[in-house]
Amino acid sequence: MSDGVLMVDPKFLDRVKRDEPMSRHTSWHVGGPADVFFEPRDRADLLAFLGSLPEGTPLFWLGLGSNLLVRDGGIRGVVIDTAAGLTRLERVSDTTLTCEAGVPCARLARQCIKWGLGPAEFLAGIPGVLGGALAMNAGAFGGETWTHVESVATIDRGGEIRERTRAEYEIGYRSVRGPAGEWFLGAKFKLEHDASSSMEAIKTLLARRNAAQPLGVPSCGSVFRNPPGDFAGRLIEQAGQKGRRLGGAMVSDKHANFILNENEATAADIEALIGEVQAAVERTSGVRLEPEVRVIGEPLEAAAKGGR
Repeated sequence: MSDGVLMVDPKFLDRVKRDEPMSRHTSWHVGGPADVFFEPRDRADLLAFLGSLPEGTPLFWLGLGSNLLVRDGGIRGVVIDTAAGLTRLERVSDTTLTCEAGVPCARLARQCIKWGLGPAEFLAGIPGVLGGALAMNAGAFGGETWTHVESVATIDRGGEIRERTRAEYEIGYRSVRGPAGEWFLGAKFKLEHDASSSMEAIKTLLARRNAAQPLGVPSCGSVFRNPPGDFAGRLIEQAGQKGRRLGGAMVSDKHANFILNENEATAADIEALIGEVQAAVERTSGVRLEPEVRVIGEPLEAAAKGGR
């Protein structure tokens, strides 16, 4: 850093965006600026860029920006957009494929069906890329990302790439624990021949989902994890929070586990509404809902104090 400005190797200057609004890259359409925003062309380009950064530079890895709330003050450091260049998807044997972190889960689902492999339809219901799905064991329609993962490729901030087996991770419901300081570059999947998988099955599942969830208004999908043996949406509705508004944010009156950016909400509106819903559910049912959404970045006030 020099005078508070993150220094970037001159060979990347024409491809780096400074003070990039994260509202352009999140499904909620909120979020302040990232100091530096970079889109690698491929793994080699990513390695070169990481090697050029000053030691200790904060890094954040972005997919499609779903399941993510970026605060209004933005992100200090570097945001790396994996969806830009980490997009290889290859069949490496009869029932095995490799997929990089930037591949949308919906694309992975469609390709598996074309290859006659499965079960894969559930992946079409995950509104993000594989990297994010691996990080949280995302799921939909009863399926989970890690069920058929054989191994993963990771990278650390020094640019070292490792191949790790599934056994090196503790996998739970919307939870993945593994070696610290590493990010997912991709995964190898071991699937089965599945003649029952079809594009029609995907259409049926998505139609069922779309009938039950709000469409056409920015959201992040489900805000809270379902507690054991229950549903977050049911508890939120029971607590009288369906339709609740705060600033431009609103708890969906169609599905209570969705918070919508209905009227130019700020990230602060959404974060505050998340907290109010949590408190209301805890008061009425004694259950402390755990957010499924990841909240990152600085509040606007903190960024202002820092000279932004």
